[in-house]
Amino acid sequence: MRRFTREELRQYDGREGRPSYVACNGRVYDVSDSFLWRDGVHQVTHRAGTDLTEALRIAPHGEELLERFPVVGVIVDSA
Repeated sequence: MRRFTREELRQYDGREGRPSYVACNGRVYDVSDSFLWRDGVHQVTHRAGTDLTEALRIAPHGEELLERFPVVGVIVDSA
């Protein structure tokens, strides 16, 4: 499984043809195929290339929705 630093994750922002990856609870998910993540943006608020762990704590849904997408790696740093 690929290991991502947060800096590497930021490169997967869904813009200019790049894949859309998001992290949650240490796992990195590929949400590129979701129309809800078009151009790396979800609901105008969330951006691909970021860690959504805190945001999902107050979202109307939890991490279970991310589990529909492929896990492509893990986050290796805490910064």
